[in-house]
Amino acid sequence: MNRENKRKQFDKGYYKKHPCTDSFTCKKCGRLVTAEGAGSNHRNHCPNCLTSLHLDIEPGDRAANCGGLMEPVAVWIRKNGEWAIIHRCSRCGTFSSNRIAADDNPMKLMSIAMKPLCSAPFPLERLEEMTACMAGDGTLHT
Repeated sequence: MNRENKRKQFDKGYYKKHPCTDSFTCKKCGRLVTAEGAGSNHRNHCPNCLTSLHLDIEPGDRAANCGGLMEPVAVWIRKNGEWAIIHRCSRCGTFSSNRIAADDNPMKLMSIAMKPLCSAPFPLERLEEMTACMAGDGTLHT
């Protein structure tokens, strides 16, 4: 069954209280995604490329009419230590947060987590100079 058609078959809020065990084909990488291995009752993204679809306004409501690809752009750690993925819709720009699944690609998760460190928004060669400009002494302490 296609995820896009689920909202037509169930009442609003159905997926908030019922497990979603349907399989789907990832719209980005083409992988068949099944509910097994997710570690939860709700599979909401591809474990291979971590991409999802923009289907919900609130988790499980299937009320979004966008349907755009939700690209993984960042990860964050919740208060309880659980990792979550920040997705941004490639069509409308909406952001959402989804907990990671047990079988998510660990290399993809780490590459997203490391991206800000590997792509600094300033030239690293000028770090000492920038520190001095901010009233520091300009030396790096290791």
